Amino acid sequence: MFDRSLSRRDMIRTGAAAVAAATLPTWACAKDEDPFGGFSVAIQSYTFRKFNLEKAVAKIASVGVKLAEFFRDHIPVTSTPEQIKSVLKLCKDNGVSPVAFGVEPFSKNHDENKKRFEFAAALGVRSLSADPTPDAFDSLDKLCDEYKIAIAIHPHGPSGGKNRHRWWSAEVILAAVKDHHELIGTCLDTGHLIRMAQLGENLDPAQQVRVMGKRNLGMHLKDHDNKRKTDVIYGKDGGVLDVPAVLKALREVKFTGYVAIEYEAKPEEPTDDVKELVKILQESAQKLG
Repeated sequence: MFDRSLSRRDMIRTGAAAVAAATLPTWACAKDEDPFGGFSVAIQSYTFRKFNLEKAVAKIASVGVKLAEFFRDHIPVTSTPEQIKSVLKLCKDNGVSPVAFGVEPFSKNHDENKKRFEFAAALGVRSLSADPTPDAFDSLDKLCDEYKIAIAIHPHGPSGGKNRHRWWSAEVILAAVKDHHELIGTCLDTGHLIRMAQLGENLDPAQQVRVMGKRNLGMHLKDHDNKRKTDVIYGKDGGVLDVPAVLKALREVKFTGYVAIEYEAKPEEPTDDVKELVKILQESAQKLG
């Protein structure tokens, strides 16, 4: 739990100051400093889940990306202000800034939800990728308005047998959020959208982006081979993701969120593959002009 002697405003100021420059949309940077064609690109730290936080941050920095979406095994949501201060120093020393955190559960328990927002404010992130229960939205409306931190609902595709995750498509998510706070939207996961073909649902990630429109608040960009049931490098080894088409769709809906590269294969050492993913994303973004 956070020490209540540190006020919420203090936590917001501390965290935000640490990441203010890095979390600006990259179109705000000089053109020759932006290798991603205007997109804010991060690495989801789950990619490096077999490494401790210090090594994971170093590996994120090594692939040429300056933003990170962290998950709870790297930074516990119960971290103290002192621990978060140490995390932010580690990130700064490596040239990496937290931009998002998740995927986190949310329910109608407002007090528990608020703890996660307080943590996010202290960390300085602008978005929480989330798996809320359907009865969580009244609480989330209030918290998004109070903290100005987004809730980006994350689809998880097939969830065992013939079952599907409750937030399995843009259509399902949009129907749930359209009448709620504008900071409640989605963090579409292209890999899980592709995985829905295992249940006979052929979802086009680019079209899913268009369905969500302005409610696209983040993205996990990954590809998946449904035959071998493993993540792959974009468009290779059975992959089907059309990265340029997804980026084009994001441009069409005037996306200002973050794109997090996530790669669940080779957890023991994914670095070389992640570098290739970064290169493909850079080339695809630059082709858009």
